[in-house]
Order: sequence, then C-alpha cells, then structure tokens
Amino acid sequence: MRKNKVQQKQSFIQGIKSSRALYLLLLPSFIIFLLFTYYPMYGVIIAFKDFSPAQGILGSPWVGFKNFIQYFNSYQFWPTIRNTIVISLYTIVVTFPLPVFLALMCNQIRARRFKKFFQVSTYLPHFISTVVMCGMIILFLSPSTGIIAKLAGIFGFTLPNLMGSASAFPSIYVWTEAWQHVGWDSILYIATLSAIDPTLYEAATMDGASKWKRMIHIDIPALLPTATIMFILRMGSVMSVGFEKIYLLQNTLNSSTSEIISTYVYKMGLVSNQYSLSSAIGLFNNVINLVLLLLVNYTSKKLSDTSLI
Repeated sequence: MRKNKVQQKQSFIQGIKSSRALYLLLLPSFIIFLLFTYYPMYGVIIAFKDFSPAQGILGSPWVGFKNFIQYFNSYQFWPTIRNTIVISLYTIVVTFPLPVFLALMCNQIRARRFKKFFQVSTYLPHFISTVVMCGMIILFLSPSTGIIAKLAGIFGFTLPNLMGSASAFPSIYVWTEAWQHVGWDSILYIATLSAIDPTLYEAATMDGASKWKRMIHIDIPALLPTATIMFILRMGSVMSVGFEKIYLLQNTLNSSTSEIISTYVYKMGLVSNQYSLSSAIGLFNNVINLVLLLLVNYTSKKLSDTSLI
C-alpha cells in the first residue's frame, strides 16, 4: 500500500515536470484568478460586522447575524425575494427552450446563404450594450412618441404606459431579453448538432424516417446532455437576475415588481451607505444560489447521469 502511494507521488511529480511549460503558461492566469477572485472573498466578513470605512474590515465591531435578521424583518424582504424568483423563473421558462428550438430550426435550413443570414441576424442583438438596449426599449414603448404607439395609433388603438405598469414589467424584461440573447445562446446547440455523425441521418433516411422523426430520434437526444448542463447552470443563478437592465428600466411606477435583490443591495450599499446590510443580503443570495445549484446537480445526476461533477 505504501509502495503504491510512493509510486503515485513519483508519477505525479514526473507529470508536472514533463508539462512544466504548460503550467508556466497557466501560472499568470492562476495568480490573477487568486488575487481578484479568492483574495477579495475575505471581505465577506463585513456581513457579520457593523462596518465602518474609518475602522476598516478587521477593526469594525462584530455583530453576528444582526444584519441578516434586519433584512429578514424588513418590509422589502418578501417583495425582493418574490420579484427575483418571478422574473428569474419567467426568464428561464422563455429563454431556455427557445435557443434549442432555434438551433433545431437552423439545422433544418439547407440554403447556405439564407442560413448564414438567419444566424447573423439572430446573433447581432446580443452585441447591443445594455444601456443602448434599455434606451431603445424606453423609446419604443413610449405612449406618446414611441414607434409602437405610432403604429397602434394608425389602427385606432392607444398604447398604455407600459413602462409605468408594474404588471407589464416582467414580460417587458423577459421578452426583450429573449430577443437579445436567444440567437447567441443557440450557438452552443448548433455546434452540438454539427458534431452529429452524418451517417446517422443517412441510415435514418434509408429506413424511411421523415425530417420530424430524424429530429426527434437523432437531434433532440444529442442535445439533451448539453441542455441538461445549461439548465443546471441556469438554476444555479435563479436568484441572480441581471442588475443593469433591471435598474435602467426601473422607475417609481413599476418598482413594486422590478425591485429585486441586486437592485436592493445596490441601493442599501452605495446609495444608503449600509455596507454591512448590503453584504449580508448579497451573501444570503449567493448561499441560496449555491444550494439550488447543488440540489439541481444532484437531481440531474440521479435521474440522467449528467451533472457538472
């Protein structure tokens, strides 16, 4: 037993020596990752302190779970949790299956020029910055000067103030998010479909399988492992709805459904200077994400043998 351990250690050292050039190339990235990702994590302890910039992180008094209890007892606790979950799950329901459908549809296009045009036209919105996208949404949905209001006026309809409607905000966010990112998200699935052995299609065609049956029995099973991994990753970020877009589209009229955890953390931390409270809320949010990620990953591994680890 001891001899086997010595042999394993020697082979491990020899492997490092033989690949030392590769490890040297990896070293700068590892150092940057360590300095800018793991080292700052010690600052999370301010969630358990009454942090004061003058006293510093270590000099501030320890208060335990006071900041967490303050958030749990605040009037914004349930609204921010509810809004975050509603918008996040709504986004997953809409934007998770659409890239799969888009990839399957693109895979069926045989005209090469039209296929390239279709792909490029669906990818382009992804490269529009969040600020520009939010400006476009506000301009298009303006009830007085927006292009949609003008088109509705031609047919005798009056467009309501959608940006001022709390009930309309989740749909505005989710469907504009789908328009912007579905094309880009489909690239991974298109790449998976392109790796399928063409002989499978030839054999299915020889057996008389239609396009629909080839899609069901070849394309979709090939996509399932990739889709499962992407679903696990999406579920691991359920509580982390994008801050920038929500904040830029938020106003006093729709805040009852647009105030999520990330915008509340920003307002508590940078606007109200309650650094410890905002850190506690952010830590609570990250812990929930971690638990969800582990649960979904465990369930997926049990049901389909597909998981992150």
